[in-house]
Amino acid sequence: MDTQQVSAPSRTPSSGVVHINIRLTDGYSIISNRLSQHRDMSLLAIGLGTHIQSLPAGRRIGVKALAEIFPESEARIAAALRELEHHGFLRRIRERFQGGRVATRTESYNHPEAAARRAGAARVSPAVRVTPAAPVVPAVPVATSAPAPAPAPVSVRVPECEPAPVPVPASEPPLGREPVPDPAPRLVPSPAAPKPPPPALPFPRRPSAPLFDEAARLLAGLQVSAPLFVLSEVDVERLTPGVAAWLERGVRPDAVRVALTDDPPVPLRHPAKLVRHRLVALLPPPVPAAVPVVPLQNCDDCDRGFRSPVPGRCGECRDVRAYADDGPCLLGG
Repeated sequence: MDTQQVSAPSRTPSSGVVHINIRLTDGYSIISNRLSQHRDMSLLAIGLGTHIQSLPAGRRIGVKALAEIFPESEARIAAALRELEHHGFLRRIRERFQGGRVATRTESYNHPEAAARRAGAARVSPAVRVTPAAPVVPAVPVATSAPAPAPAPVSVRVPECEPAPVPVPASEPPLGREPVPDPAPRLVPSPAAPKPPPPALPFPRRPSAPLFDEAARLLAGLQVSAPLFVLSEVDVERLTPGVAAWLERGVRPDAVRVALTDDPPVPLRHPAKLVRHRLVALLPPPVPAAVPVVPLQNCDDCDRGFRSPVPGRCGECRDVRAYADDGPCLLGG
Protein backbone atom coordinates (compact mmCIF):
# COMPACT_ATOMS: atom_id res chain seq x y z
CA MET A 1 0.00 0.00 0.00
CA ASP A 2 1.44 3.38 -0.99
CA THR A 3 2.20 5.92 1.72
CA GLN A 4 0.22 9.14 1.36
CA GLN A 5 2.42 12.20 0.93
CA VAL A 6 1.50 15.07 3.26
CA SER A 7 2.54 18.48 1.87
CA ALA A 8 3.53 21.36 4.15
CA PRO A 9 1.14 24.35 4.27
CA SER A 10 2.00 27.16 1.88
CA ARG A 11 3.59 30.25 3.37
CA THR A 12 2.44 32.53 0.56
CA PRO A 13 0.40 35.41 1.99
CA SER A 14 -3.19 35.69 0.94
CA SER A 15 -2.87 39.38 0.05
CA GLY A 16 -0.23 42.03 -0.47
CA VAL A 17 3.08 41.79 -2.23
CA VAL A 18 4.72 38.41 -2.85
CA HIS A 19 8.52 38.39 -3.24
CA ILE A 20 9.99 36.10 -5.90
CA ASN A 21 13.67 36.37 -4.95
CA ILE A 22 16.58 34.73 -6.76
CA ARG A 23 19.96 34.48 -5.08
CA LEU A 24 22.29 37.04 -6.64
CA THR A 25 26.01 36.50 -7.08
CA ASP A 26 26.90 39.71 -8.91
CA GLY A 27 25.41 43.03 -9.96
CA TYR A 28 23.66 43.91 -6.69
CA SER A 29 23.92 46.48 -3.88
CA ILE A 30 22.93 46.35 -0.22
CA ILE A 31 20.52 49.20 0.57
CA SER A 32 19.42 50.00 4.11
CA ASN A 33 15.70 50.08 4.90
CA ARG A 34 16.33 53.44 6.53
CA LEU A 35 16.55 54.79 2.99
CA SER A 36 14.20 52.53 1.06
CA GLN A 37 11.37 52.80 3.63
CA HIS A 38 11.90 56.42 4.72
CA ARG A 39 8.54 58.05 5.52
CA ASP A 40 9.61 61.71 5.27
CA MET A 41 11.18 61.67 1.80
CA SER A 42 9.63 61.55 -1.65
CA LEU A 43 9.86 58.48 -3.87
CA LEU A 44 12.14 60.41 -6.22
CA ALA A 45 14.58 61.14 -3.39
CA ILE A 46 14.49 57.50 -2.19
CA GLY A 47 15.10 56.20 -5.72
CA LEU A 48 17.90 58.69 -6.33
CA GLY A 49 19.52 57.79 -2.99
CA THR A 50 19.33 54.09 -3.89
CA HIS A 51 20.97 54.83 -7.23
CA ILE A 52 23.76 56.86 -5.61
CA GLN A 53 24.56 54.15 -3.05
CA SER A 54 24.82 51.59 -5.87
CA LEU A 55 27.43 53.63 -7.77
CA PRO A 56 31.15 52.93 -7.41
CA ALA A 57 33.36 55.43 -5.59
CA GLY A 58 34.49 58.34 -7.69
CA ARG A 59 31.44 58.51 -9.97
CA ARG A 60 30.09 62.04 -10.57
CA ILE A 61 26.59 62.65 -9.23
CA GLY A 62 26.05 66.28 -10.17
CA VAL A 63 22.65 67.57 -11.25
CA LYS A 64 23.59 67.75 -14.94
CA ALA A 65 25.20 64.29 -14.89
CA LEU A 66 22.09 62.73 -13.33
CA ALA A 67 19.76 64.61 -15.70
CA GLU A 68 21.53 63.00 -18.65
CA ILE A 69 20.69 59.55 -17.27
CA PHE A 70 17.14 59.97 -15.94
CA PRO A 71 14.08 61.61 -17.56
CA GLU A 72 13.46 63.94 -14.59
CA SER A 73 14.32 67.62 -14.94
CA GLU A 74 17.30 69.27 -13.29
CA ALA A 75 14.99 71.09 -10.87
CA ARG A 76 13.41 67.86 -9.61
CA ILE A 77 16.78 66.14 -9.31
CA ALA A 78 18.19 69.10 -7.39
CA ALA A 79 15.19 69.01 -5.02
CA ALA A 80 15.71 65.28 -4.43
CA LEU A 81 19.40 65.86 -3.68
CA ARG A 82 18.43 68.52 -1.14
CA GLU A 83 16.07 66.04 0.54
CA LEU A 84 18.85 63.47 0.83
CA GLU A 85 21.20 66.10 2.24
CA HIS A 86 18.55 67.34 4.69
CA HIS A 87 18.00 63.83 6.11
CA GLY A 88 21.73 63.07 6.35
CA PHE A 89 22.15 60.58 3.50
CA LEU A 90 24.37 63.01 1.55
CA ARG A 91 26.99 65.54 2.59
CA ARG A 92 28.83 67.95 0.33
CA ILE A 93 32.30 69.20 1.31
CA ARG A 94 34.21 71.88 -0.56
CA GLU A 95 37.95 71.24 -0.60
CA ARG A 96 40.70 73.62 -1.75
CA PHE A 97 43.74 72.19 -3.46
CA GLN A 98 47.10 73.64 -4.36
CA GLY A 99 46.91 76.29 -7.02
CA GLY A 100 43.61 77.70 -5.75
CA ARG A 101 41.45 74.96 -7.31
CA VAL A 102 38.24 74.20 -5.39
CA ALA A 103 36.40 70.88 -5.74
CA THR A 104 33.23 69.50 -4.16
CA ARG A 105 33.37 66.05 -2.60
CA THR A 106 30.07 64.28 -1.94
CA GLU A 107 29.79 61.64 0.79
CA SER A 108 26.95 59.08 0.81
CA TYR A 109 25.79 57.49 4.09
CA ASN A 110 23.77 54.29 4.40
CA HIS A 111 23.23 54.80 8.17
CA PRO A 112 23.38 58.52 9.07
CA GLU A 113 22.50 57.99 12.76
CA ALA A 114 25.29 55.46 13.36
CA ALA A 115 27.80 57.65 11.53
CA ALA A 116 26.82 60.64 13.66
CA ARG A 117 27.15 58.64 16.90
CA ARG A 118 30.54 57.32 15.84
CA ALA A 119 31.86 60.76 14.94
CA GLY A 120 30.38 62.32 18.09
CA ALA A 121 31.97 59.71 20.34
CA ALA A 122 35.31 60.32 18.64
CA ARG A 123 35.03 64.07 19.35
CA VAL A 124 33.83 63.72 22.97
CA SER A 125 36.46 61.15 24.07
CA PRO A 126 39.28 61.03 21.51
CA ALA A 127 41.64 58.10 21.75
CA VAL A 128 45.08 58.83 23.16
CA ARG A 129 47.95 57.22 21.36
CA VAL A 130 50.58 55.81 23.77
CA THR A 131 54.00 55.11 22.36
CA PRO A 132 55.40 51.98 24.05
CA ALA A 133 58.65 52.54 25.87
CA ALA A 134 61.71 50.65 24.82
CA PRO A 135 62.20 47.39 26.75
CA VAL A 136 64.76 47.42 29.50
CA VAL A 137 67.34 44.64 29.17
CA PRO A 138 69.06 43.67 32.41
CA ALA A 139 72.81 43.98 32.41
CA VAL A 140 74.72 40.68 32.16
CA PRO A 141 78.26 40.42 33.57
CA VAL A 142 80.86 39.77 30.91
CA ALA A 143 83.07 36.73 31.49
CA THR A 144 86.63 36.71 30.34
CA SER A 145 86.64 33.08 29.39
CA ALA A 146 83.35 32.81 27.47
CA PRO A 147 81.46 35.26 25.22
CA ALA A 148 78.45 37.04 26.64
CA PRO A 149 75.15 35.36 25.82
CA ALA A 150 72.82 37.20 23.42
CA PRO A 151 69.84 38.96 25.04
CA ALA A 152 66.52 37.18 24.89
CA PRO A 153 64.10 38.49 22.23
CA VAL A 154 61.52 40.94 23.57
CA SER A 155 58.04 41.13 21.99
CA VAL A 156 56.80 44.67 21.35
CA ARG A 157 53.05 45.22 20.87
CA VAL A 158 52.30 47.64 18.08
CA PRO A 159 49.04 49.62 18.50
CA GLU A 160 46.42 49.00 15.88
CA CYS A 161 45.53 51.75 13.49
CA GLU A 162 42.31 53.48 14.45
CA PRO A 163 39.69 54.09 11.78
CA ALA A 164 39.35 57.64 10.56
CA PRO A 165 36.34 59.48 12.05
CA VAL A 166 33.33 59.75 9.78
CA PRO A 167 32.11 63.34 9.33
CA VAL A 168 28.70 64.17 10.75
CA PRO A 169 25.88 64.91 8.27
CA ALA A 170 24.58 68.46 8.26
CA SER A 171 21.13 67.40 9.47
CA GLU A 172 22.32 65.38 12.46
CA PRO A 173 23.42 67.35 15.56
CA PRO A 174 26.63 66.13 17.22
CA LEU A 175 26.04 63.88 20.15
CA GLY A 176 27.54 64.69 23.49
CA ARG A 177 27.12 67.24 26.20
CA GLU A 178 26.04 70.58 24.80
CA PRO A 179 27.40 73.73 26.42
CA VAL A 180 24.99 75.19 28.94
CA PRO A 181 24.26 78.85 28.15
CA ASP A 182 24.94 81.36 30.87
CA PRO A 183 21.81 82.46 32.71
CA ALA A 184 20.51 85.88 31.88
CA PRO A 185 21.45 88.51 34.44
CA ARG A 186 18.69 89.43 36.86
CA LEU A 187 17.79 93.08 36.78
CA VAL A 188 17.52 93.91 40.47
CA PRO A 189 17.17 97.60 41.40
CA SER A 190 19.72 98.94 43.79
CA PRO A 191 18.60 99.65 47.37
CA ALA A 192 19.26 103.36 46.80
CA ALA A 193 16.89 103.53 43.81
CA PRO A 194 13.76 105.64 44.47
CA LYS A 195 10.62 103.63 45.05
CA PRO A 196 7.49 104.38 43.02
CA PRO A 197 4.82 106.29 44.93
CA PRO A 198 1.90 104.23 46.29
CA PRO A 199 -1.42 104.40 44.43
CA ALA A 200 -3.74 107.18 45.48
CA LEU A 201 -6.55 106.43 47.92
CA PRO A 202 -10.04 106.57 46.33
CA PHE A 203 -12.07 109.70 46.96
CA PRO A 204 -15.84 110.19 46.61
CA ARG A 205 -17.14 112.14 43.62
CA ARG A 206 -19.73 113.99 45.68
CA PRO A 207 -18.28 114.32 49.19
CA SER A 208 -20.58 115.30 52.03
CA ALA A 209 -20.35 115.56 55.79
CA PRO A 210 -22.83 112.72 56.53
CA LEU A 211 -20.94 110.41 54.14
CA PHE A 212 -17.57 111.11 55.82
CA ASP A 213 -19.11 110.70 59.31
CA GLU A 214 -20.49 107.27 58.43
CA ALA A 215 -17.13 106.20 56.95
CA ALA A 216 -15.26 107.35 60.09
CA ARG A 217 -17.65 105.43 62.38
CA LEU A 218 -17.15 102.30 60.26
CA LEU A 219 -13.36 102.49 60.55
CA ALA A 220 -13.42 103.20 64.29
CA GLY A 221 -15.71 100.19 64.86
CA LEU A 222 -13.61 97.64 62.96
CA GLN A 223 -11.98 96.44 66.20
CA VAL A 224 -15.41 95.42 67.56
CA SER A 225 -15.93 92.69 64.94
CA ALA A 226 -12.19 92.15 64.16
CA PRO A 227 -10.02 92.72 67.25
CA LEU A 228 -6.79 92.67 65.17
CA PHE A 229 -7.79 95.82 63.28
CA VAL A 230 -7.03 98.46 65.89
CA LEU A 231 -6.58 101.80 64.08
CA SER A 232 -5.26 105.03 65.52
CA GLU A 233 -7.10 108.33 65.21
CA VAL A 234 -4.64 109.47 62.52
CA ASP A 235 -5.23 106.26 60.55
CA VAL A 236 -9.02 106.75 60.72
CA GLU A 237 -8.74 110.32 59.42
CA ARG A 238 -6.40 109.23 56.60
CA LEU A 239 -8.56 106.26 55.48
CA THR A 240 -11.98 107.94 55.78
CA PRO A 241 -12.11 109.21 52.13
CA GLY A 242 -11.47 105.69 50.82
CA VAL A 243 -14.34 104.19 52.82
CA ALA A 244 -16.57 107.09 51.77
CA ALA A 245 -15.85 106.28 48.12
CA TRP A 246 -17.01 102.69 48.73
CA LEU A 247 -20.20 103.83 50.44
CA GLU A 248 -20.90 106.30 47.63
CA ARG A 249 -20.77 103.44 45.14
CA GLY A 250 -23.63 101.65 46.85
CA VAL A 251 -21.70 99.13 48.98
CA ARG A 252 -23.42 98.36 52.29
CA PRO A 253 -21.42 99.05 55.51
CA ASP A 254 -21.45 95.37 56.48
CA ALA A 255 -20.01 94.42 53.08
CA VAL A 256 -17.28 97.07 53.43
CA ARG A 257 -16.38 95.74 56.89
CA VAL A 258 -16.10 92.15 55.63
CA ALA A 259 -14.00 93.16 52.59
CA LEU A 260 -11.50 95.04 54.76
CA THR A 261 -11.08 92.52 57.59
CA ASP A 262 -11.69 89.09 56.03
CA ASP A 263 -8.82 86.54 56.16
CA PRO A 264 -5.97 88.74 57.46
CA PRO A 265 -2.35 87.53 57.35
CA VAL A 266 -0.83 85.97 60.46
CA PRO A 267 0.70 87.78 62.21
CA LEU A 268 -0.90 91.12 61.30
CA ARG A 269 1.73 93.79 61.99
CA HIS A 270 0.31 96.82 60.13
CA PRO A 271 -3.52 96.77 60.04
CA ALA A 272 -3.73 100.33 58.64
CA LYS A 273 -1.53 99.40 55.64
CA LEU A 274 -3.64 96.33 54.94
CA VAL A 275 -6.89 98.37 55.08
CA ARG A 276 -5.42 100.97 52.73
CA HIS A 277 -4.25 98.29 50.26
CA ARG A 278 -7.67 96.65 50.19
CA LEU A 279 -9.47 99.98 49.78
CA VAL A 280 -7.38 100.60 46.63
CA ALA A 281 -7.17 97.07 45.19
CA LEU A 282 -10.77 95.94 45.85
CA LEU A 283 -12.56 99.17 44.93
CA PRO A 284 -15.90 98.23 43.30
CA PRO A 285 -17.06 99.94 40.09
CA PRO A 286 -19.39 102.93 40.36
CA VAL A 287 -23.12 102.32 40.24
CA PRO A 288 -24.43 103.09 36.73
CA ALA A 289 -26.66 106.12 36.50
CA ALA A 290 -30.35 105.29 36.58
CA VAL A 291 -32.26 105.87 33.35
CA PRO A 292 -35.01 108.48 33.98
CA VAL A 293 -38.50 107.06 33.63
CA VAL A 294 -41.00 109.26 31.81
CA PRO A 295 -44.34 109.20 33.66
CA LEU A 296 -47.52 107.90 32.05
CA GLN A 297 -50.23 110.54 31.31
CA ASN A 298 -53.86 110.35 30.07
CA CYS A 299 -54.80 112.37 26.99
CA ASP A 300 -57.28 115.17 27.72
CA ASP A 301 -59.21 114.55 24.45
CA CYS A 302 -59.19 110.79 23.76
CA ASP A 303 -58.32 109.64 27.31
CA ARG A 304 -55.63 107.28 25.96
CA GLY A 305 -52.40 106.76 27.83
CA PHE A 306 -49.10 108.28 26.65
CA ARG A 307 -45.72 109.09 28.23
CA SER A 308 -44.87 112.71 28.79
CA PRO A 309 -43.26 114.73 31.58
CA VAL A 310 -46.31 117.04 31.65
CA PRO A 311 -50.04 116.27 31.26
CA GLY A 312 -51.91 117.30 28.08
CA ARG A 313 -52.87 115.75 24.76
CA CYS A 314 -51.28 112.83 22.95
CA GLY A 315 -49.49 113.23 19.64
CA GLU A 316 -52.46 112.27 17.43
CA CYS A 317 -54.81 114.67 19.17
CA ARG A 318 -52.26 117.47 18.84
CA ASP A 319 -51.95 116.79 15.09
CA VAL A 320 -55.75 116.82 14.64
CA ARG A 321 -56.05 120.17 16.42
CA ALA A 322 -53.17 121.59 14.39
CA TYR A 323 -54.84 120.71 11.07
CA ALA A 324 -58.21 121.95 12.35
CA ASP A 325 -56.76 125.36 13.17
CA ASP A 326 -55.76 125.86 9.51
CA GLY A 327 -59.40 126.77 8.54
CA PRO A 328 -61.44 125.55 5.56
CA CYS A 329 -59.65 124.46 2.41
CA LEU A 330 -60.81 126.16 -0.85
CA LEU A 331 -60.50 124.07 -4.06
CA GLY A 332 -60.56 125.86 -7.43
CA GLY A 333 -62.80 124.49 -10.20
